[in-house]
Amino acid sequence: MKTFNSKYLRNGQLCIIIGLTSLFISCHSNDKAAGDDSDAKVTSQTPVTVTTVDDSTLTDYIDLNATSTTLQKNYVKSNANGYVETVNAQLGHNVNKGDVLFTVKTKEAQSIGNSINILDTTFKFSGVNKIRASAPGYISQMSHQKGDYVQDGEALAVISDRSSFVFLLQVPYELKQFIKIGQQIDLILPGGTKIPSFASSFMPTVDTVSQTQGVVLKLNSAQQIPENLIAKARIVKSQKTNTASLPKSAILSNETQTEFWVMKLINPTTAIKVPVKEGIRTGDRVEVLSPKFSAQDKIVVSGNYGLPDTAKVKIVAQ
Repeated sequence: MKTFNSKYLRNGQLCIIIGLTSLFISCHSNDKAAGDDSDAKVTSQTPVTVTTVDDSTLTDYIDLNATSTTLQKNYVKSNANGYVETVNAQLGHNVNKGDVLFTVKTKEAQSIGNSINILDTTFKFSGVNKIRASAPGYISQMSHQKGDYVQDGEALAVISDRSSFVFLLQVPYELKQFIKIGQQIDLILPGGTKIPSFASSFMPTVDTVSQTQGVVLKLNSAQQIPENLIAKARIVKSQKTNTASLPKSAILSNETQTEFWVMKLINPTTAIKVPVKEGIRTGDRVEVLSPKFSAQDKIVVSGNYGLPDTAKVKIVAQ
C-alpha cells in the first residue's frame, strides 16, 4: 500500500511540472506576439509623394456667357403694292449697297399688262420697281419669294451688317467693376478656340429680373462666326506674379472648408499638420498666403488624406 501511494505521488508531481512548463511557454509566446504587434504599429508607414512650393503667376478670373449677334440690321422693303417678279437674294449671301435684290411689278401693271405700250409705244410703261440693298452685309432673313403679293412698306428681307458683328456679354451688376472700356477679354468658343476681343461699350439699361448689364465685345479677329453662338468670356478679377503656390491636392480642409492645412515633412519619415491660409485658386494651383515655406520644405501631395498630426510616412517615387 505504501509503494502504491508513492508511485501515484510521483506521477502527480510530474503532471504538475509538465502543466506549469506548458503554461509558461504559452504565456511567453503570447507576450512575444503582443510585442510584435506593438512593434508593427510603431513602424507602420504610409506611402506618400511630396512636392515643394513654387513661385507662380496666378490669375483669378470668372467665366460668363456671351452671345454673338449683329447690332445693326437693315430691312429691305417693298416700295409699291404688287407682285414679287424676281428674287436675287439668298439666305447667307453677302450683298453690297445698291445691289438689286427684288423686282416688284405693281398690281396695275399686272392687270393691264402691255396694253398701254400698245396704245402708245413711246410711253414705255413697265410697272416694274427695282428694290436695292440699302447697306452692305449678308442676308439673314427672307420674308417673301417670287409670285408673292406685297404691300408698300412691307419687309422683304433683312440684311445683317457684318461690321456691327459683336458678342453681347451679360454681366451681373456687382461685377461691373472688373470691366473697363477698352479692356481685352478672351472669348473661348465651343471646341476650345480662343479669340481676343475688347470691351467696346455698356448697354444703358439693366435687366429687371437678372440684374445684369450688357457689355458689347468687339472682336480683334476676322474669323467668320455665326450669330447666336454662345462663348465663354473670361473676366480677370486679379493677378499675382511670383507668388508661393502648391498643387490643389496638397491642400486639405475640414467638411465646412473653413480650415485648411498641409502635411509638411520634418524628417524623411515624419509629417506634421501645418495650418495654411489660401489665396487665389486657379487651375490646379492654390496660392499660399501663410505661413512662408522655404524652397527646401517638402509638402505631402498624395497619400495625405486622413493622416493624423505627426504621422509616420514613407516617400515613394512619383
